[in-house]
Amino acid sequence: MRDVFRTYPVEARLSVVLLSVIAVLSVMTDTFLTLGNITSLLNNNAVNLIWAVGLLVVLITGGIDISFAVAASVVQYVAAQIFMAVGGGNWAIGFAIAAGLGIGLGLINALLIHGFRVISIVITIATFNAFFGLLMFFTRGRNIYDLPDWWTNRVFIFERQAADGTWSELNLSVAVMVACVLATWILIRLTTLGRQLYAFGDNPEGARRAGVNIWQMQVVAFGWCGMMAGIGGLMQVNIAQEVVPNALYGRELDVLAAVVLGGARLGGGRGTIFGCILGVMFVAITQNGLNLLGISPFAFQMIIGAAILVAISSSNLSFRLRGRAEPVEVAP
Repeated sequence: MRDVFRTYPVEARLSVVLLSVIAVLSVMTDTFLTLGNITSLLNNNAVNLIWAVGLLVVLITGGIDISFAVAASVVQYVAAQIFMAVGGGNWAIGFAIAAGLGIGLGLINALLIHGFRVISIVITIATFNAFFGLLMFFTRGRNIYDLPDWWTNRVFIFERQAADGTWSELNLSVAVMVACVLATWILIRLTTLGRQLYAFGDNPEGARRAGVNIWQMQVVAFGWCGMMAGIGGLMQVNIAQEVVPNALYGRELDVLAAVVLGGARLGGGRGTIFGCILGVMFVAITQNGLNLLGISPFAFQMIIGAAILVAISSSNLSFRLRGRAEPVEVAP
């Protein structure tokens, strides 16, 4: 246990805090640990976790992307137009189109960052506003309700009716979330490319001298984040059963706070899938607990703001310590 705290200190501490929060909420309300509430938590936060693992890859490389939620909205609207043009499509076509559109938007960020040699947060603030402005201009803020049946029909991977007649169910977004989490874990932990992403984030100049292609790292990181944004946007429509141009606006801060709380360093070079899951669940459970206790939702926004402040202060500490870190070896 001591080795776990030494190797993964942030994840270990967050696990203890999360278990404590769960214990307190289970005592203070008798509906928190019910099967219905647990499945609802998973359904409602599946899209956030899909986005979170995409953002994790960007943070590992030392970048940051705050445009992914708006990019998901763009993917939703453009995909809806494409589906209507091809006569409806199906889930296979849907995933291919959403992933492709998302990768394209992510590559725009990578191209601008690499081409202008500007830090990623500045570029993604610009693309955030550009994507959202163009989306609202062309859609005029109108929702799309006329969608293919396959996209709006609910697909359940688990259903159970309780004795009181209430249903507990897990929808397709949870299965897609598991697949995205697994794919990201394979990328960053089991491939040479993943090790290069960590090395680049921890010491960009050292990684470059060791032969790591900077452009390739940016393409992989922002392309992966864009792909997760597109897939998450596709699943969000399946949940909401409509395309709302501004529905996802603002959710990027919740996801960013969750990923950083889970141990991803804003300076790059650190972050785990387990920590990412912990961070998303901490934010989700906190919000759910406040709702069950009847506490104002503004309290949740204060918690998210405090989390971002903690993340920034921790990042500053990491930056000061990076100069003494030993160089990371890059696998050939």
